Amino acid sequence: MNANLLKVHPEVADALAEGRPVVALESTVITHGLPWPKNIETAQGMEDAVREGGAVPATIALINGKICIGLSADDLEFLAQRPEGEVRKCSRRDMPMVMSAKGHGSTTVAATMILAELAGIQFFATGGIGGVHRNSTFDVSADLMELGKTPTTVICSGAKAILDIPNTLEVLETQGVPILGYKCDHLPLFYSPQSDYKIDERVDSADQVAEIVYYRHQLGLKNGTLVAVPVPADKGIPAADIQDTIETALSEADAKGIHGAKITPWLLSRIAELSNNKSMSANIALLKNNGSVAGQIAAAYQRLVN
Repeated sequence: MNANLLKVHPEVADALAEGRPVVALESTVITHGLPWPKNIETAQGMEDAVREGGAVPATIALINGKICIGLSADDLEFLAQRPEGEVRKCSRRDMPMVMSAKGHGSTTVAATMILAELAGIQFFATGGIGGVHRNSTFDVSADLMELGKTPTTVICSGAKAILDIPNTLEVLETQGVPILGYKCDHLPLFYSPQSDYKIDERVDSADQVAEIVYYRHQLGLKNGTLVAVPVPADKGIPAADIQDTIETALSEADAKGIHGAKITPWLLSRIAELSNNKSMSANIALLKNNGSVAGQIAAAYQRLVN
């Protein structure tokens, strides 16, 4: 691509050139997921967690129309303090428009996967992926489609609990995306460490994940891999305890006519209010934990290929 459109942080560029492990991080959590100052604290905490896991963090965003692979401290603070509406939440379809307008964009799971692949980064840590929304036939997150065609390994805490989980799992199966349970046999539900949904394979170490990713690469498969990591037990909320809160927030969103790209940020914010911020504490804890696990997996993969 045109080199003038791509800005790679020097630390990230050096790590990639030297074959050291790198983990991509999304930026929507900064602009749409958490309020100031929790957003900047969490973004910095995730980067620290990736480093502790043994890899270099590369938070991804669009700033002034340029693709930024890895952000400086000033970049992180810039995004964290933008007024509402100034930074566009970007999935696959949005990025060309933001770049054309020389605007600012934060990356969702799908957009981060695309840009990480473009930069040569194979591992990506996030909170929870999007999926099939409840009571909807066609509201399916682009995250699921991207996982079917972009070979990125996404470390997360399952799909967001506000979604239709059975249908989300069906779409992932159709897309050929394996779900690996990191030290667990059932799918984590974002705020909750476990559910009744069995997943494809249990893995008990970063090395085991690295081997599976290695063989996917050897086969030339173009789909992604999902690594589902439970929220730390001391911060998790039992599924039965959070379900009523989710249902209330969903009913309110429906009554207000909130849908499309706006619904997920609104629901997460409303659930935080209704749960006295217990859901936010769980969200922050799982983001940092996923960053650490992703760093360990990226480091294990680099050892394996070297």
